[in-house]
Amino acid sequence: MAEITVRGAGIFGLSIAWACVQRGARVHVIDPYGPGAGASGGIVGALAPHVPENWNAKKAFQLDSLVQAEAFWQEVEEIGGRSAGYARMGRLQPIADDAALELAFARELTARQLWPGHVTWQVMDQQDAGRWAPPSPTGRLIKDTLTARIHPRLACAALVAALSAKGVTVQTGGTPRGETVWATGWQGLQDMNRSHARSVGNGVKGQAVLLDHDARNQPQLFIDGLHIVPHVDGTTAVGSTSERDFSDPASVDAQCDVLLQRASAALPALAVAPIRERWAGVRPRARSRAPMLGHWPDRPGHFIANGGFKIGFGMAPKIAQVMADLLIDGDNAIPPEFQVGASL
Repeated sequence: MAEITVRGAGIFGLSIAWACVQRGARVHVIDPYGPGAGASGGIVGALAPHVPENWNAKKAFQLDSLVQAEAFWQEVEEIGGRSAGYARMGRLQPIADDAALELAFARELTARQLWPGHVTWQVMDQQDAGRWAPPSPTGRLIKDTLTARIHPRLACAALVAALSAKGVTVQTGGTPRGETVWATGWQGLQDMNRSHARSVGNGVKGQAVLLDHDARNQPQLFIDGLHIVPHVDGTTAVGSTSERDFSDPASVDAQCDVLLQRASAALPALAVAPIRERWAGVRPRARSRAPMLGHWPDRPGHFIANGGFKIGFGMAPKIAQVMADLLIDGDNAIPPEFQVGASL
């Protein structure tokens, strides 16, 4: 029986631990701050695909993961008995002008070639999208049925419950046993930076707002970089910012007000929704801009799973699969762009 220690109880660490437990490994999870304490304890949870064009290994990997997600989270919920807040409700995007409309129609064709037949990308009339749809200058919207939502905190708690049902608890300390996976977020990237001549990666701060507005049966919206994500618990998340320079990882400021202003302009109903929470956290961004996975060079028995940045929850089911393949069977199916060496 393989023995594996996972350092870090964010979405990457918990998902990898879960996949390894399901494969029969003896697993230990250590995080001094507890599960979901970093960026994985956020509030947005938009599981959205890359656009269906200029196809590459990263986009294909993410597509596989988004397709796998429904079964992944269903199993976690069944075994742990807790909801992850997952639902594939799709997404609407306004189309700004004629050039964007032409591009949207072109992507409609490539999606038929690149995406599985049961998920679609299509151009539709705004009047057919219902009252939840945002205004669109062209009167047209993009609707895709691949995008899903997840409640990040509920998802982490659901994984913890599923692991507990299998006899695995998240510890705040302890001695690693067996092979070790380092899923330690942006602080882990900073630690690696100190031992390399060039930057391996860094943290990018994000801010978001959680509103008391129940639109749980509606698709999420993507409006000029702004995510509006209705959650299963009757809240709606609005986010997020991207801040390369920051002094306080957890502070919120006037940028949250800007998010609210933009969301209210798109959907006036959000302007009167009570604010449940303003949130800030730091997401790990690898230098390659892709997740960093695989063997830690020159450290036998140690592995890295980091750099989820904005797509960590969407990538997690597939990342858990390929990391379990590597850890338990020695089968390295990680794309070259994701290998740790690509960021060193």
